[in-house]
Amino acid sequence: MTAAQAALQIDRPRVADGAALWRIARDSKVLDLNSSYSYLLWCRDFAATSAVARDERGEPVGFVTGYVRPDRPDTLLVWQVAVDEAYRGRRLAAALLDGLAARTVAERGLTTLETTISPDNTASQRLFSSFAERHGARLEREVLFDTGLFPDGPHEPEVLYRIGPLKAGAR
Repeated sequence: MTAAQAALQIDRPRVADGAALWRIARDSKVLDLNSSYSYLLWCRDFAATSAVARDERGEPVGFVTGYVRPDRPDTLLVWQVAVDEAYRGRRLAAALLDGLAARTVAERGLTTLETTISPDNTASQRLFSSFAERHGARLEREVLFDTGLFPDGPHEPEVLYRIGPLKAGAR
């Protein structure tokens, strides 16, 4: 952990964080923005499988949202990762992802992490590829949702990244 990361606190999101998470996602200009309501629900219903980074004032400056797949209770699906522009370049996304994975592996016995990434999102490709390397886990990729499945206009395919097995205490 770098000194810049040490000054930040990583914990579970609270409902009061929902608006800030929505703003961080909106301002990222790369994430598919969900409704502000969905971020409030996420902070309430999926706090145990999500993480938020807070600055010295306790304000959210980055987040990872995720959930346990109902049909695969050993798998954490990471939905979104975003860091406020002022905090980028500090490996905060990696610290958030590592912290969330460590917590969910320890608390829930999860062994696999999944996410989807569009082919043009090289930052996320690097984030999850380096996560797999740091954790000594296998990384598999396959197209999950092809372009033609999206009803709202041109959308790149979503490539599923499956990383595992994850082990408690590994890093």
